Amino acid sequence: MNFKKFAALCMACAALTATAQTHQEGAEYYKADQIENAKDLLLRSLNNPQTDKSVSDYYLGLIAIQEGDKAAAAKYFSEGVAANPDNGYNYVGQGELKLMAGDAKGAEADFKTAEKLAKKDAGISIAIARAYDRVDPLVYEKQIAKAVEKARKTNMQHPDIYLFEGDVLRAQKDWGGAAGKYEMAANYDNNATQAYVKYANLFTMVNPDFAIKMLQNLLQVNPNSALGQRELANAYYNKKDYAKAAAEYGKYVQNPSHFKQDEDRYAFLLFYGGDYQKGYDYATALLKANPKHFTAQRYQYMNAANIPAMADQLLPMAENLYAAHKADPKNNKFAAIDYILISGELQNAKRPDEAVEVLKEAIREMPDNATFNKQLASLYVDENDLASAADSYQEYLAKIDNAGYNDYVQQAIYAYYGGAQNIQSDPAKSTKYFDLSTKYANMARELAANQYKPVKILGDIAIAQAPNDEARKSAGQPLYEEAIVLLENSVDPSKYTSDAKTIYSYLGNYYAMQKDNAKAREYFNKYLTLDPGNQGVIDFVQRLK
Repeated sequence: MNFKKFAALCMACAALTATAQTHQEGAEYYKADQIENAKDLLLRSLNNPQTDKSVSDYYLGLIAIQEGDKAAAAKYFSEGVAANPDNGYNYVGQGELKLMAGDAKGAEADFKTAEKLAKKDAGISIAIARAYDRVDPLVYEKQIAKAVEKARKTNMQHPDIYLFEGDVLRAQKDWGGAAGKYEMAANYDNNATQAYVKYANLFTMVNPDFAIKMLQNLLQVNPNSALGQRELANAYYNKKDYAKAAAEYGKYVQNPSHFKQDEDRYAFLLFYGGDYQKGYDYATALLKANPKHFTAQRYQYMNAANIPAMADQLLPMAENLYAAHKADPKNNKFAAIDYILISGELQNAKRPDEAVEVLKEAIREMPDNATFNKQLASLYVDENDLASAADSYQEYLAKIDNAGYNDYVQQAIYAYYGGAQNIQSDPAKSTKYFDLSTKYANMARELAANQYKPVKILGDIAIAQAPNDEARKSAGQPLYEEAIVLLENSVDPSKYTSDAKTIYSYLGNYYAMQKDNAKAREYFNKYLTLDPGNQGVIDFVQRLK
């Protein structure tokens, strides 16, 4: 046999092996209580040549019972018997349906048929116990106990015994007892994937390290278990270790038994794990396979936004993503980050009207998210509409529970400029925003009495609201005097050069007007320490001498 033929044969065998795994893993997912995933795998592999159809039919029948579709369950069990009359489990399924219908004798007959076909299989007795338990654990308490006892006599080390007992204890919220039973199941059969998973699921939220250790043990025994790979990735995710979760998902999505929706989770984890280039490449590959893959489009853009070399490509990506969202908003939903990134990109592109519309939609869709209001305020500042900035920031403050000094100062600044912008055009509106600024400056002052900024803002307001130019020359003096003392006592004025120069200049002019040249020179000389080359101030100081 030449090399090419040999390689082709190996690839074919590998493909058949991967296919054969799926129905087995479907059963594992069912036993691990992941019904929807089990159904997906079982249906996916139902007509594959390597699938034992009678096994798939049994589990599909049990799933149909849980879904409340007895007709579908009967069909699956009947087809399972036809596919392999010697598989006793489908008779257990038929017996469960009779039990549900009140035909206890008919159910017992089916259970006996199943036991005759599997005399050495303790698992068949546990399947019967589960059938009784699902229908009514109190009415059939004796039958359940009898079936479990028979399983022990057949093979006391069969993992299904301890899995069932663990499930019973779990239902009673005896978490420790359940964990002990699941651990016994894994010890008796280290290939009992569902035992490891059920044990891990008890701890994954409260002690993820326990869960991770158990799942690592599973993958040492069965490194190709899709269920084990997926659960380990989720355990890391629950621990908020996104980088390790992404690494495990990277292995899992290569498994032929992975679920398509988990590709989205992998893209999510690559992004939140900070692996932006890999996340971008993965999302791009998904888009090549399916250009309408909206989630892949989202993560392609989100990752690209964090790759400096892609800055020039962001705007068209943002436009295309927003267009896809608007074309089908019901199915193509955004998270908060999408709105933030797209509005920011439009803002950078000097398209403020569009950026505002994106943020307004975000506020309509997620009214409790204060971040949108904060960004909208910033956008209005860039457009020099400070009144609207103050309005938006006011909504932001109303939505947060932990507003503090910096928030109050920021709103005092926005509102001050909102008032200043409207002095001539709309005096009433101007007064409204000056009053709002005063309110928040005083709130900030109460929180931090040693900080200069709130006092300086109050001085700014006093000057702005003075009735004429002459009054403005002295209106801010008391507050500016207080502010500069606070500033000089707390930090080096050079750290706040703009504010310090404003105060020094104002007070220098004030004292010059009062003919107090010594005091005027004092403030102007302080000004010159911050701006020593200002010839106009130098000349004025010389004249004061």
